[in-house]
Amino acid sequence: MRPLGPIPDGFAAIDGELAIDGRTAGSLVAEAGDTPLFVYSRTLVGERVARLRRAMPGRLAIHYAVKANPYGSLLEFMSGQVDGFDIASAGELAIVAAAGIDPARVSFAGPGKRDAELAAAITAGITINLESLAETHRALAIGERLGEPPRLAARVNPDFDLKGSGMKMGGGAKPFGVDAEKVPEVIRTVLASGAEWRGLHIFAGSQALDAAAIIETQAQALALAARLAEQVGAPLPACNLGGGFGIPYFPGDTDLDVESIGAALEDEFSSLPQVLVDTDFCIELGRWLVGPAGVYLTRIVDRKQSHGEVFLVTDGGLHHQLAASGNFGTVVRRNYPVAIASRFGAPVEEEASVVGCLCTPLDRLADKAGFPRAEVGDLVAVFCAGAYGATASPAQFLGQGPAREMLI
Repeated sequence: MRPLGPIPDGFAAIDGELAIDGRTAGSLVAEAGDTPLFVYSRTLVGERVARLRRAMPGRLAIHYAVKANPYGSLLEFMSGQVDGFDIASAGELAIVAAAGIDPARVSFAGPGKRDAELAAAITAGITINLESLAETHRALAIGERLGEPPRLAARVNPDFDLKGSGMKMGGGAKPFGVDAEKVPEVIRTVLASGAEWRGLHIFAGSQALDAAAIIETQAQALALAARLAEQVGAPLPACNLGGGFGIPYFPGDTDLDVESIGAALEDEFSSLPQVLVDTDFCIELGRWLVGPAGVYLTRIVDRKQSHGEVFLVTDGGLHHQLAASGNFGTVVRRNYPVAIASRFGAPVEEEASVVGCLCTPLDRLADKAGFPRAEVGDLVAVFCAGAYGATASPAQFLGQGPAREMLI
């Protein structure tokens, strides 16, 4: 049997059935109307935010990366939990606006911003993280045409990356951000224009579980921010230190020690160079805040055997959970945390694979793992489904359509 990933803390069983915030999986499905269904827990998200605030320095703001999960009800809840929001498109700008989030709390990063997106951001008054000198000139020209001075920051492609990260966002040739040595020209261009200079965004990588690597990267980011501010000779209003905090998905993964990261950052803040003393700092997290608080529920519609192997065929699949299927940047497929929700905590009785309803062998949610015997009608739970699930998966593949979502 192939091992399953670790189930996050905070889940229990009621009468042998998975419970989320004291409500059984079956009752949640009944309320939603059917499966497949994403369930997100306010309690678990709130606990994650509270833990992070206890761990981090008091002067450090917490921003939510909307791309991790842009579900409207969740964004409304997050508005009272975090200090800011980071978006990556005009579509996400519309989503945060619909959630009633103050544009002054929003920043916009991402390569390839269209002129219409820049115009919408400038009109709304959000901070634009510039990705190139050409984008800088476009944003300034659009602002002049609109008669609105834009709020501009520079996204930096640092000369280092986040060691051990799942995706490296900095160091070397990258489509993201301005190479560190070219950033001073961008800053001087913004300052000379009369636009509002908002600071730096330094994002070196994502999905790291090594606290020491994150501590090293944050120290490097602070040193780089100081060097750039000194080169330009202008105050640095704000600095986004990025994120990169990972969560355990796979067998052998362990929880990230955010407390040691916070303690190290507190030490860094206690001895900042003069040029950064008055700078506002934030970190930008998505997956770490909401990933463990989400569960994907799908129902077994067929139980079959083929050449001696058991397949539990569900009404969901990779079209909602691309990452759990192993097709979202994973080189070697490993099992996510998956359980039979209808028999939660029951002993292992058989080896089975959980597969979806799509006509592709890639549609596999658990591969040859140990489960209690499950039957048609039972619910399967895929954990760590709160981030990069519903909107990071090809919901329209084969005309299947999106899953239901609910915040409890």
